[in-house]
Amino acid sequence: MNRLYHAPLSPFCRKVRLTLAEKRIEVELVEERYWEQQAEFLRRNPAGKVPVLRVEGRLMSESQAICEWLEEAYPSPALMPRDVDARYEVRRLCNWFDDKFHGEVTSKLLYERVNRKVQGTGYPDSKAVKFGATRIKYHLDYMAWLLDQRRWLAGDSMTLADFTAAAHLSCLDYISDVDWNRHAVVKDWYVKLKSRPCFRTLLADQVPGFLPPAHYADLDF
Repeated sequence: MNRLYHAPLSPFCRKVRLTLAEKRIEVELVEERYWEQQAEFLRRNPAGKVPVLRVEGRLMSESQAICEWLEEAYPSPALMPRDVDARYEVRRLCNWFDDKFHGEVTSKLLYERVNRKVQGTGYPDSKAVKFGATRIKYHLDYMAWLLDQRRWLAGDSMTLADFTAAAHLSCLDYISDVDWNRHAVVKDWYVKLKSRPCFRTLLADQVPGFLPPAHYADLDF
């Protein structure tokens, strides 16, 4: 049985979950308390991070590397375009959300408000939260600019770039930190993704001590 060691509100794990589900690859989800750095988990991934995917007898880590391996091993349905320039754009945007968006927004909002409590590492840093709440507006504006020119973030087809962005935003939506009224085009984009079958398990996630808002699982919010 394929197995994904994950954390429910990890955007990196969610990106892999979306990719697996879109490609209809069955996998058992195993929630991992990765911050405890248990010896058994470190044997699976010495970096001590999730996600870790066990598939076809292999152990894989790092979300982008996992997703690109899945794309090559299971090419249908495709999440990467064939054109070399288009593939570059997908990778650029994946890095944008996993690096810049993560550093400026996800880590400042989700990690401060949720991860600190779950992991028992203290109280939220109000300055970090304020910074993240300001920076998400810039990123939503950038997404709106992209979507005003394209059907999807990286072009005319849905790609891994859309899953990467949606993975981060879905985590933040769980704690009501996304202003969906800022740009109708971004909300419409998210509704299209949220309505896909691959999104169902994400919308069913529950984190003890943190209830999602009523609109979180609503496909017509």
